[in-house]
Formats: sequence, C-alpha cells, structure tokens
Amino acid sequence: MNDHQMPGAGHDTEVQLQQLYQEVILDHYRKPRNKGVIAASTHQLTLNNPLCGDVVELQLVVRDGKIVDAAFEGSGCSISQASASMMTERLKGRRVADALELDATFTRMLHGDEAAASDEDLGDLRALAGVSRFPVRIKCALLAWNCLEELLEAPA
Repeated sequence: MNDHQMPGAGHDTEVQLQQLYQEVILDHYRKPRNKGVIAASTHQLTLNNPLCGDVVELQLVVRDGKIVDAAFEGSGCSISQASASMMTERLKGRRVADALELDATFTRMLHGDEAAASDEDLGDLRALAGVSRFPVRIKCALLAWNCLEELLEAPA
C-alpha cells in the first residue's frame, strides 16, 4: 500500500506542507531579506494599511528597464513583512515587465487561482498561497506589491 492509498495520508502531507510554509513565512519575518535603505534609489514609495497598521516603504534602483536593487523598510504583521522580504528577493535582476508579470501571478494566487499557486517563478512566495483562505489578510500580503505596481506603472 502506498501513501496515496493510506487513509489520511493526503491530509498528513497537506499539514506538513502548511507547516513548512509557515516556517518559510516566519523565517522571512524574523530575518527579513533586503530590509534597509537604498541611499541612491530611483523609485521609492510608502504605503500603509490603516485597518491593521502595516507599513511598507519599497525602494528600487531601476536602470535600463531592469530592477538592479530592491529593499524595503516597514513594520506590521508577519504576512506583510514576509511578503515584502520574499518580493524583494524575487525582483532583483528582473526586467520591469517581468516584475509586473510576477505581481499579476502573485495577486492571482492570493485570490485563489490554483494555477498561479503552482507557478515555480514565485519561489518562496508560494508559501503565502494559504492567505487566500483569509480575505482580511490578503491586503497584508499585497501591501508591498501595491507599492511595486504604483512605482513601476507610473509614467516616468
């Protein structure tokens, strides 16, 4: 009998996956990547979520249509801060158009799109797929992404 035939095995695997995802989120929250200030940023925007108090300031260095560097400052819940940390990791070295495409995929995932949730281009960001089950937390996960959209879609 294999795992697929054993009663409850699918549930156990799902629980293990959720625990792994929680660990990834907590790791990015406790040890955020790219948290700090870029003195020579070309793009910078601060947004907040007044309902919960989350704040994210996104800073980018964009040259020749490519995101050369990305960092954030902010405070708030583990979801908003981990999302910003994971996002900045995925942005570095991407062309602006690719970053906006990643943003669209991430947003679709948070709204329950299972195909988007399996997109490997999201990397660690897939750990946030479970947020889709908690509508009030979607805004937390999207805060840094909203900064990204406003910064990159604004006319130069």
